[in-house]
Amino acid sequence: MENLYTYKDSNIRKSILYLFFFAVLVIAVGWIFSRAYNNPLILYIAVAFSIFGNFLSYWYSDKIALALSGAHPASHEENTDLYHLVENLSITAGLPMPKVYIIDSPQINAFATGRNPEHSALAVTTGALQRLTKTELEGVIAHEMSHIGNRDILIASIAVVLAGFIAIISDFFIRSRWGFFGKSSDRNGKGNIFGIIAIVAAILAPIAATLIRLAVSRQREYLADTTGALLTRYPEGLASALQKISEDDYQMTQARTNTAHLFIANPFKGKSLANLFSTHPPIEERIKRLRDLRV
Repeated sequence: MENLYTYKDSNIRKSILYLFFFAVLVIAVGWIFSRAYNNPLILYIAVAFSIFGNFLSYWYSDKIALALSGAHPASHEENTDLYHLVENLSITAGLPMPKVYIIDSPQINAFATGRNPEHSALAVTTGALQRLTKTELEGVIAHEMSHIGNRDILIASIAVVLAGFIAIISDFFIRSRWGFFGKSSDRNGKGNIFGIIAIVAAILAPIAATLIRLAVSRQREYLADTTGALLTRYPEGLASALQKISEDDYQMTQARTNTAHLFIANPFKGKSLANLFSTHPPIEERIKRLRDLRV
């Protein structure tokens, strides 16, 4: 059976692959625009940007994700029960205790982030603390501890920064196409050809970033549900929490499209464009799988 450690090495390799893909994508778009404008400086900027983006995404993606979500450190004195739940599940999973954060939102949700178990963080909304029972909250935390254990957090955290960087680069190149770097070279008609290719590449780059986030998210949620249930030995706790989440109509104003995949459930409620690209599997299917488990 799939367990907490099955995909650890695989996820580390995937993280390296995503960093490499990001560098190649940015450099490729930069090369196309450098040809379109006959300006090699654009390529040098793209190379520097890709190196900086990879450095930032590996070392600081967790801090960026927490800041974007409006998370703040949890007080041990005011959140004693939460601390004890996290501590006990960390011991059970054989993992270092992550730093604990609170998101001031009435919506029931949570996420884990960080580059490895030694540098990890777990954020829980005030809605989850106030509206979940102890066993339900334990199930949610166990789910997030599973993400930490199998290195999902590294891939997911990197995706936050890379998707944002690619969107910025795409917007920058599209704007520059209209004259920021001057007119493109038209020698032998190549400038116009590369100009068209440049616009297409800039438009497709954010789509590629979205596909990255989709690729790293859906299957890992099923695995984290299963391993989280194995940690608590009580699948109904997480199933019941997911049921409450599915019925939760509260909005999370701190939610961002590039951080949505981190949460235990899609933070965007109702019908919206964001839901067309949901990074989470259907909650109903997750609940069904949990209630079919025998632990």
